Amino acid sequence: MKAPGTVSILGAGAMGAAYASRFYAMDPASVSVVAQGERYERLQRDGLTVNGKHYDIPVLAPDDTAPPSDLVLVALKHHDLLTSLDLLQNRVGPNTVIVSVMNGLDSEAIIRAAYGDCVLNAISVGIDAQRQGNVINFSKIGKVVFGEANNKVLSDRVRRVQVLFEQASIPYETPVDMIRQLWWKFMINVGINQASAVLRAPYGVFHTSQHAQAIMEAAMREVIAVAQASHVNLVADDLNNWYPIMRSLHPQGRTSMLQDIEAGRKTEVDIFAGKMVALGRQTGVPTPVNELLLHAIKVIEQCPQ
Repeated sequence: MKAPGTVSILGAGAMGAAYASRFYAMDPASVSVVAQGERYERLQRDGLTVNGKHYDIPVLAPDDTAPPSDLVLVALKHHDLLTSLDLLQNRVGPNTVIVSVMNGLDSEAIIRAAYGDCVLNAISVGIDAQRQGNVINFSKIGKVVFGEANNKVLSDRVRRVQVLFEQASIPYETPVDMIRQLWWKFMINVGINQASAVLRAPYGVFHTSQHAQAIMEAAMREVIAVAQASHVNLVADDLNNWYPIMRSLHPQGRTSMLQDIEAGRKTEVDIFAGKMVALGRQTGVPTPVNELLLHAIKVIEQCPQ
């Protein structure tokens, strides 16, 4: 990958736009957004405003003949993934690496089914980006934790992406056991995202309220039990390790699921509580808290106030 390399972003929401702004600052010619239809027209017309600065980031249609990208960053909502994968056909070449910072446990496998083994595992930790229309604000960029399933020896493609992140001032980490990290982030989302959606509560409530923390932790402990039954090394201390990160997030910041609820959008409850209920049945681990959250959030989706 030649420095600085080229990056295409699929999903210019809060997280995707935050990362796009960092790549643009590295080199305006390095980054593009992939879109089609009304979203393509809107991004072409309005661009993105991130932390008060306007960005006219190039927008590529699916049939654009620009050379394939060195890195494709996928930052979609899960329910948009299957219908959006075709947009990447001209972005993916023999040397392209795809990194998905999507929520849940399944996006990498879905992307691999379409584009083969060019996909690295990844999660985003500690970013507090918020979006209203084309205006995105964040106070913390967090870090991208990514790599092969096992990173005891770093692969060439991991090293190439590390170089890009370094040049774009995007903090990153490459742990030895990436599968454990995927489950850790899944545990966080199952807890904070869903509890915040039911309570309509920003991060500040979870900073101070033991009752909010109890709801969050109850959902997370079920993930630990299911992970252990699935032979994943997730333990009780992993829950405690979330608190310093959570308390560093802006008190008025809102989880992605709470933002979806407030905007009247479909949430990702199916890949959180829904996935947990399914995994609980497969492993024989009870998941009553997540079953309750699944039904509660479905009601909120169907009957917005």
